[in-house]
Amino acid sequence: MRAEVVAIGTELLLGQIVDTNSSWIGEQLAMAGIDSLHQTKVGDNLERMIGAIELAIGRADAVLICGGLGPTQDDITRLAIASIMGVELVRDAKIVDHIRTLFSSRGRVMAANNELQADVPVGATIIHNPRGTAPGLICPVRSPDGRDVVMYAMPGVPYEMQQMMTGTVIPDLIVRNGDPGTIRSRTLRTWGLAESTLAELIAPRLDALETAAGATIAFLASGMEGIKVRVTTKAASEAACNERLDAEEKLLRDLLGDYVFGLDEVTMEAAVLALLGGRGWTLAVAESVTGGLISQRITDVAGASASFRGGVVSYATAVKRTLLHVSDGPVVSERCALEMAIGVRELLGATVGLSVTGVAGPTEQDGQPVGTIWCGLALPDREPEALGMKVPGDRRRIREFACINALDALRQRLR
Repeated sequence: MRAEVVAIGTELLLGQIVDTNSSWIGEQLAMAGIDSLHQTKVGDNLERMIGAIELAIGRADAVLICGGLGPTQDDITRLAIASIMGVELVRDAKIVDHIRTLFSSRGRVMAANNELQADVPVGATIIHNPRGTAPGLICPVRSPDGRDVVMYAMPGVPYEMQQMMTGTVIPDLIVRNGDPGTIRSRTLRTWGLAESTLAELIAPRLDALETAAGATIAFLASGMEGIKVRVTTKAASEAACNERLDAEEKLLRDLLGDYVFGLDEVTMEAAVLALLGGRGWTLAVAESVTGGLISQRITDVAGASASFRGGVVSYATAVKRTLLHVSDGPVVSERCALEMAIGVRELLGATVGLSVTGVAGPTEQDGQPVGTIWCGLALPDREPEALGMKVPGDRRRIREFACINALDALRQRLR
């Protein structure tokens, strides 16, 4: 079965909203074994919407339409679908009652224009929306070459769309597909390598896969989160897919070694916390140039309190001296980074101390150029050390690079 995604909304074309819905839908289709060959974005213009959807109908078996189901004048997806089907829109009283009840439960009065969300093309099936006011739609249509095609219309609000996808659309597609094939992907997350270097290391595996079916490999650059190596395979069952992915992951880890810090959604900070937890160690962080960004990243991870004692944002030199007992001298230096790491470990009673000091710009400091970073590491099983590095970019990028480089330095030593 071939599926196509059509995302509706002028705001997507203007860059006011990033279209994360299409990528998420594509991922769900892949996991269900549905081939997704095209994704299209189109603005809130009836003629262009009809054209985009009809183009999708002409080359796909299922068209997933996201957005344009709201109550305002530019929400015209229902009208476009009815026009394509050649039917009228009929107001469904039960949907009106549901919307009114939803407003009442929130202590609000339903506006008259919300009734537009209850207009349903004749012949369509409703997808219930317990999380919002706009129901989804399942709409049958014929392609120009006489094939039976199904259109699914879903709201653009991500959590409403996702519930419809997992609860209704994917199960319906699987039944229609009738193909037991399963597609699964696994992503190895790396840090510390340029994409070209990564490609060279993996080249032997890429060459082998050119002559052997079973898996494909793709590189996904993700900026401050490193480069992702995604392995995808299709097999008769999920178990068979996982067996292939396990084998491929092992081969890639043998090639990439310690540059791999996690799988799938595992972040650098989550990897560090897992290693700390495995040893029963705790962490304290002293930040200057990063201004609390490392602590923020760590506390974004659920359960971080098991290993993270806390952080000190010692941005001012006086705070470094009085709170962390940093000695006189330049604060962008190897010695300062060392003393910050030791000082915060002692101050907060942690097993491990991590520190970052440096120059984010726009001008140099202590005679050090913009982009100079020092990272201090105080671990119980080795001598305290400081690492110097030069990182590129503007002020924001320098701070973010400093964060992930510091976390990666700690990860490697914890391993």
